[in-house]
Amino acid sequence: MLSTLNQPQKAALQTKTEELSGSEIVLRALIAEGVETIFGYPGGAIMPIYDALYDYNDQLKHILVRHEQGAIHAAQGFARISGKCGVVFATSGPGATNLVTGLADAQIDSTPVVCITGQVFAHLLGTDAFQETDVINITTPITKWNYQVTDASEIAEVLAKAFYIAKSGRPGPVVIDITKNAQIQKVPFSGYQPCNHIRSYRPKPIVRKEYIQEAAKLINEAERPFVIFGQGVILGQAENEFLKFIEKGGLPAAWTIMGMSAIPTDHPLGVGMLGMHGNYGPNLLTNECDVLIAVGMRFDDRVTGRLDKYAKQAKVIHLDIDPAEIDKNVKATVPVWGDCKETLPLLTELIEQKTYSTWLQKFEDCKLKEQQKVVVPELNPTSDIMTMGEVIRVLNELTEGNAAIVTDVGQHQMVACRYANMNQSKSNITSGGLGTMGFALPAAIGAKFGAPDRTVVAVIGDGGFQMTLQELGTIMQFKPAVKILILNNCFLGMVRQWQQLFHERRYSFVDITSPDFVQVAKGYYIEGARISKREELKDAVKKMLDHDGSYLLEVMVGKENNVFPMVPQGRGVAEIVLGADEV
Repeated sequence: MLSTLNQPQKAALQTKTEELSGSEIVLRALIAEGVETIFGYPGGAIMPIYDALYDYNDQLKHILVRHEQGAIHAAQGFARISGKCGVVFATSGPGATNLVTGLADAQIDSTPVVCITGQVFAHLLGTDAFQETDVINITTPITKWNYQVTDASEIAEVLAKAFYIAKSGRPGPVVIDITKNAQIQKVPFSGYQPCNHIRSYRPKPIVRKEYIQEAAKLINEAERPFVIFGQGVILGQAENEFLKFIEKGGLPAAWTIMGMSAIPTDHPLGVGMLGMHGNYGPNLLTNECDVLIAVGMRFDDRVTGRLDKYAKQAKVIHLDIDPAEIDKNVKATVPVWGDCKETLPLLTELIEQKTYSTWLQKFEDCKLKEQQKVVVPELNPTSDIMTMGEVIRVLNELTEGNAAIVTDVGQHQMVACRYANMNQSKSNITSGGLGTMGFALPAAIGAKFGAPDRTVVAVIGDGGFQMTLQELGTIMQFKPAVKILILNNCFLGMVRQWQQLFHERRYSFVDITSPDFVQVAKGYYIEGARISKREELKDAVKKMLDHDGSYLLEVMVGKENNVFPMVPQGRGVAEIVLGADEV
């Protein structure tokens, strides 16, 4: 094992016993885990760790964010694009509570993050000391695991467990809360031992071959099979296995918003995105397939619509690493527990080589209908008003589908996920389950540090951008070359769309006034431009992409453009509509 480690990692794993402070043990543990980048913000209760970090600057890169929420979203972006574990430092009290939104986001989107928070001295716990909060009870519902360390002798073992739990099985966030006395205390340290087993914790369920056989039999007998897949394919690093599966079976496959980019978006068997604003065919034909094969997805409400109207005609095969997801929302005919990197090849071996030309043609017919009514007017509008879709079309042309797109939450998110071309995995980074406005800017910063050689474009609405725009300061200081593309419709667009369609156009507090974003960016020494004319668009996007360093481009788009198709809330997926006239 030691031969595969670099010098700092070998030093951290040494067997010689030393007297080290808890803070230094924390840093040795991070180095041994291969951590190179930390996102954080110092404060009183975590000051000993920051003091120790002063001597480790050559081995650990610390990115000073402008708000702890920015730290955890950056760690999420880092994890999502790199496949590694994101790491966060925060102090006690407000520092720790500012992580809560990001923890909830990481939990629901299965993102591996280890957050190390400082805490008051152990003898002050429970006394309402300055900047004391009960971090463990606050974060228990929104973490995969959390633990409070009050003695330095626990730190190495606890951190080893933290990284193992965060990364293994279905990934998720972990919080380790370390009291100040444990950070200062010196204890004997004989080296760091990574964790690969915890009694009573089974990250991967045992694969049951009989279920694989039953699933293969159903697929081989199917006349209209349909695969829907989520982020589990990406998290399981099973992209190649998944492609072999659908290609051998000739199986049409649709992605969830989190599964997007697991296969190239132009793959001939890729039939589009599922969900409330997904493609027409995948939603409609979910209720016509005879076998529904779900891979690494959780049947959330935005995909299923009304459960009592969802795929009632189909036999359901559900592949998932988390047994708790099986039968949670949709009853499985055949449950296939296990890591899809292991289960998919077993299933592929047993299925027959087939094509379903008549069935695939149904998806093509639906695609044509959607193209005529929705896609063409969105991507190639005839009016003078620019649409979000045409901005994404130009972005596709100039990046050739090779950029990593980080989206915030709202109409721009749905448009980007509907129309962005993606050729490689881990290219779509968004807040899927929680829908966190303010996610994109810090997540894009983290993504750029996680994949410095990739073009990272943050696509953001005017509302979400104002929630975390202080992270422009992080860009100013550390200079990640993030391209910021603001699609400004002068509204909180998604809420406005709902108010228009379902609340008789009673626009209640969605008309948002914004500052001059270009001038704000210039205040942080970030170049930028604002455009409002179509003839300026391509050159402006090209200038943004070609600029050496970060750049902000604000594009003024139509104020009352809507995102379609749409499955109205309270309806089934087959009740998807293509325009306001059908609502």
